[in-house]
Amino acid sequence: MTGRPPERHRPLGIGWPNVLSIGRIVLVPVIVGLLVAGSAPALWAAFGLFALGAASDFLDGYLARRHEMTTTTGAWLDPLSDKLFVAAPAIVLAAQGSFPVWAAVLIVGREILVALLRWRLDKQGVSMPASKVAKAKTVSQLAAVGMAIAPLSSAWDRAEFIVVLTAVVLTAYSGAEYFLSSRHRVEA
Repeated sequence: MTGRPPERHRPLGIGWPNVLSIGRIVLVPVIVGLLVAGSAPALWAAFGLFALGAASDFLDGYLARRHEMTTTTGAWLDPLSDKLFVAAPAIVLAAQGSFPVWAAVLIVGREILVALLRWRLDKQGVSMPASKVAKAKTVSQLAAVGMAIAPLSSAWDRAEFIVVLTAVVLTAYSGAEYFLSSRHRVEA
């Protein structure tokens, strides 16, 4: 496809991928509210909305590539929505004792540092697309936070710990990868 996508691919003039990213941001306070409510039905509803939002993350990337709808807005909106979508529930869960505080600190800290790096590089006109490791990091973070949201029995504790540990390792590795591969492009 060449040129501008057909109007059916551009609701509100911004494109389906950006609509999905905005939708993920809108889901964040709803999920947080359900986590704070804390009842089993509220937690299962939060898990369902979180799973829906996670699926939309994959769908927006597919649509952007499939219909050639990558935009400057999408380049910052998608990563922002991903970061908010993982960080806010991780912080609430850690405060409630349902997610390791050390994991939440590392995940949120990495996301803030990489966002600052992206912003600085963007000011210099340098693009920093997501690496393959960063994409795996996103999947592992979504799985770790999703498992922590779901009111699973203690039989799942070991599996949940392994998923959280995997997410933390990929989070640290991908953060280091960005800084080590990008630091020479950042002007003092």
